[in-house]
Amino acid sequence: MDVNSIVVAVDGGGSKTDAAALTLAGAVVARRRGPGSSPHYDGLDAAVAQVDRLVREVAGDAGVRHAGLYLSGLDLPREIDEFRAAVADRPWASHGLAVDNDLFALLRAGTDEPNAIAVVCGTGTNAIGVRADGRAARFHALGSISGDWGGGHGLGERVLWHAAREIDGRGPHTLLTAAVTAEFGVPVPAVTERLHSGELEYNQLARLAPAVFAAADAGDPVALSLVDRQADEIVAYVRACLRRLDLTGPVPVVLGGGILQAGHHRLLQRIASGVGELNPESYLVPLNKPPLLGAALLALEHAGAARPALAAAAAALRE
Repeated sequence: MDVNSIVVAVDGGGSKTDAAALTLAGAVVARRRGPGSSPHYDGLDAAVAQVDRLVREVAGDAGVRHAGLYLSGLDLPREIDEFRAAVADRPWASHGLAVDNDLFALLRAGTDEPNAIAVVCGTGTNAIGVRADGRAARFHALGSISGDWGGGHGLGERVLWHAAREIDGRGPHTLLTAAVTAEFGVPVPAVTERLHSGELEYNQLARLAPAVFAAADAGDPVALSLVDRQADEIVAYVRACLRRLDLTGPVPVVLGGGILQAGHHRLLQRIASGVGELNPESYLVPLNKPPLLGAALLALEHAGAARPALAAAAAALRE
């Protein structure tokens, strides 16, 4: 291949990282998946090493015209700057480099509208709002200390909270108590003790999130309240983006992340109702395409690729 003949796109999350190399015509040269690459969870050095390995695997000996890296955990401007500085000396980053939060890839995978919102609910929650004049609404996304709740971590922690209260008599009966024991193979107090002693990592509580939706489908009041709370948190992100950016008219709201993509009817219906009350012209776009597609489209656009190349990439990376 000619020098600088490809672009590289990376979408990195807490549990997995996807990378692809594409020609400027939008053809996929190579595609790889590896473990997570979130600096928030793995640390800067480990995240950089993971991204560097995947980029080199997909690029091979080809010259890279532009590399677009969109990663979970890059929430603050200084975090973005630190990651960019850490990879800037790589040969593949020498001709063109974009580094930002993975929400930009998710948003681009769902829509190319200039006024739009994206909300992710997977391991955690986060959102981004953009408008045609270049303004953006972002969130710190640092967990409860920045006002966040939900996602696998938040739901799992609440499951254990309610289960512990049923066991000791402070709370009502809930199907979630049995779900904790079924998932971890020990009684609820033992799960609590293992977390306290460090034998069990807190991120393992995300394994309990599916139990919330199963119990809600069975009519469990506690689980139903958690589903509703999660929906209301998503709507709160949309409300904040609409207000901070003064967005009106038809505004797509792209929904991504494992919990939203699971398509739970009550969850999505409550989100749709809440968003409709905020702006009747807004519409939901449940993402059924990989965010890697959005990263690839952004990389191609940065490299000056023509519209047929974007269509070709969309067709190649839609699964």
